[in-house]
Amino acid sequence: MSNSTIIDGKAFAEALRERIATATAALKDAHGLVPGLAVVLVGEDPASQVYVRNKGKAAEAAGITARDHRLDAATTQEKLLALVDRLNKDPSVHGILVQLPVPDQIDPNAVIDGIAPAKDVDGFHVINTGRLATGQMDGPDAAMVPCTPLGCRMMLEDRLGDLSGLNAVVLGRSNIVGKPMAALLTQANCTVTIAHSRTKDLPDVCRRADILVAAVGRPQMVQGDWIKPGATVIDVGINRVAAPTEDEPDKMRLVGDVDFDAAVKIAGAITPVPGGVGPMTIACLLANTVTAACRQNGIEPPKL
Repeated sequence: MSNSTIIDGKAFAEALRERIATATAALKDAHGLVPGLAVVLVGEDPASQVYVRNKGKAAEAAGITARDHRLDAATTQEKLLALVDRLNKDPSVHGILVQLPVPDQIDPNAVIDGIAPAKDVDGFHVINTGRLATGQMDGPDAAMVPCTPLGCRMMLEDRLGDLSGLNAVVLGRSNIVGKPMAALLTQANCTVTIAHSRTKDLPDVCRRADILVAAVGRPQMVQGDWIKPGATVIDVGINRVAAPTEDEPDKMRLVGDVDFDAAVKIAGAITPVPGGVGPMTIACLLANTVTAACRQNGIEPPKL
């Protein structure tokens, strides 16, 4: 048996969504403001359809007006950017999310660049990444922080309190998770190492971490003996691997980037997959939408 604390991301996200619902009700009562989120889906990717549906349901439950815009797979980049421009100019829309991936004829970077930074609730626009990197976190022009790293930071601070002085290793250097996660941990006064598949002596680098964030996209890459005893492990990975049974030879299961069964015996706390980081991503999207609505209307955003 393990003494590890399992960090319940599902329960944490539910509590965050409840706080968001309370905040949206207060905004409506005090200011007549209802945060609005526009979600744009191009094509019929099944996974994207599920994500968009879940985001819409979660938004409405939290008191946020969700508007879906469905475009067919043959939509041109020009037509998509024209829709984004209309949403940028719509004062009732405070957050815009274009579900990725988009079809091949559309440049995702052009779409991200087309979203007004103040409405970029994914936090992917280069202006928001620049503000995050330079620590511009307060005021009306503060960074919008990508949802997954924001959720990871919330869980870490809930678990550990003050992160100052801790050694943090971020395994992965993507623009969506790795780099913004490193920026957030740097701002929290951690000593941060960004590691990746080409890092020399990778297991040894990971073993130094008081905080290990695994976001490399390789199933169960991080072994139990890569983890410092007592470390807090945040597993961002969502990987489908074969788990055949006699009755279901094609059955798959979800695993993270960490070998959970081995890591749970050594870590002080760890997020499971599923049920760890995943639920926090949508909850933080809602939090970003509320923050964006407040900033656009000259209101101090609530502390969520």
